[in-house]
This record gives sequence, C-alpha cells and structure tokens, in this order.
Amino acid sequence: MKVFTKIVDLQAALSCDRKQEAKIGFVPTMGALHAGHASLVERSVKDNDVTVVSIFLNPTQFNDKSDLEHYPQTFEADCEMLENVGADYVFAPSVREIYPTPDTRVFDFPPVTTVMEGAKRPGHFNGVCQVVSRLFDIVQPDYAYFGEKDWQQIAVVKRLVQFMNSNIEIVECPIVREESGLAMSSRNERLSSDERMLAANIYKALKASVEKAKTLTLGETRNWVVAEINAHEGLEVEYFSIVDGLTLVDLDSWNDSEYVVGCITVYCGSTPIRLIDHIKYKG
Repeated sequence: MKVFTKIVDLQAALSCDRKQEAKIGFVPTMGALHAGHASLVERSVKDNDVTVVSIFLNPTQFNDKSDLEHYPQTFEADCEMLENVGADYVFAPSVREIYPTPDTRVFDFPPVTTVMEGAKRPGHFNGVCQVVSRLFDIVQPDYAYFGEKDWQQIAVVKRLVQFMNSNIEIVECPIVREESGLAMSSRNERLSSDERMLAANIYKALKASVEKAKTLTLGETRNWVVAEINAHEGLEVEYFSIVDGLTLVDLDSWNDSEYVVGCITVYCGSTPIRLIDHIKYKG
C-alpha cells in the first residue's frame, strides 16, 4: 500500500494503472476509520483492480467549528486497517493541497440539500459537494463507495454526479452496526461506554417502529419514535422525518409514496454527541 500526500504523485500512479486498463474504486473518508469504513474498502477491492482511499478532514463541511476541532484523528491506525483490508493507495492531502485558494463554489440541489441535515447544518452539504467534487476530479474513479448510514449524503452526492455530468457510479453499501445495533460512526469514539449503551436505544426504537407502523398512522409512528427515544435520560431527538426515499420530502401518509424512509438525528450524552440513523418502512 502506498501513501500519497500530493495530487501530482497520486495521479501519476493512477495514470500508469489506467494504461493497464485497471478499474479504479474510490472510498472517500475523513479518517477515524472503523469496521463500517473497512466494509466499503473491502467491497471496492472486490469490485476493482485498484482501490484508493482518501483520508481528509474537510473543514468546509463543518458548520460547528468545535465539532471540527474535536473530530478524532487516528492516521496510523487508519493506515494499518486499510493495509489489512487490501487498499492500494491512501491519499492524505493537506488542506492547502485540496484548497490552494478558498473554495467559493456554491452547490444547491433542493430539496435534497435543503431538508433535514441541510436545514439543521447550514452550509454542510455545500462543503460536502466542494470536497467530493474536488476528490472526484483528482482521482477520476470508475466507482465510488458510500455507506448508507449517511443516507441523505448519498442522495446529495448522486445529484452532484449528475451536475458534474460524470460517469462515476455511486455504490451504496449497507450500514455496519455494533452488536448493540448502534450504527458505526467515527463520532461513537467520543461516547463513554455507558453512553454507547444508551445510544443503542435509537436503533431499538427505529426497528420497533416498523411493526408499530402496521397499525399506526405515519404521524402517530413519528410521535411514537420521538417519545420512545426521549424517554431515555441522556437522549434528545433533534428531528425525526419520515420522507419519500427519492425526493426526501416529508410525507403525511403511508400512501403518499412507495419508498418511505425515516431519518433521525439524536443528541446523546452529557456533552451531547450528534448521532444519525435511518430506517426503511417501504420500498
């Protein structure tokens, strides 16, 4: 496995691979890797001749600067994991390498960029689009792999690919969960062991709500999930939206769509950590 910090060096290596007609897979990350990331890399290794993994903590997607400052960074452990799962190249650029000048581009794809996380974290998806478009231009992969935990982000990236008029295929990979059911996330590292157990109640409620939805209206189901999670001291729902899985628009009735997804954000712990998850009801 080779580690690159400069765009020119990575592109030189990829140019040689393309001359051999290699298929190139790409997994963009911000580091602090876990088994969920490993599953994405393993999928890419299986599908492609060459797999590139980026480790870049992108400042433009953090609307809360303290969140950026506290984001875990574990570069040596990340590289060890990536070598173990068969990654070929790690791209770990500096901020100046990715943004030699301030990125003033604005990406706006309503409603996918303006609802839920887009509404709660102003500027977040613009930053995501800035860095992903930059990385796509640098790597020029055939396939790019994203985890379904960041479900809304996948919808945004798909719109970005259309906007770029790109042939990159976005591959969605299933959520990897801890034994408790908690969706794996780099943010979980900031939870104490007791808080991790507490956070497991998020998916427990979501999973139970699928059965509840058979007899409750959509609105009643939404209210039940919020009440069930908020009943646990130390958990507070920021929002729970039940939306059309394609447009991400809020629904009023189960009959309004054939593809229905519930998306939730919950604050957990005494120093609240923001956790996201989702559940599919139909489709």
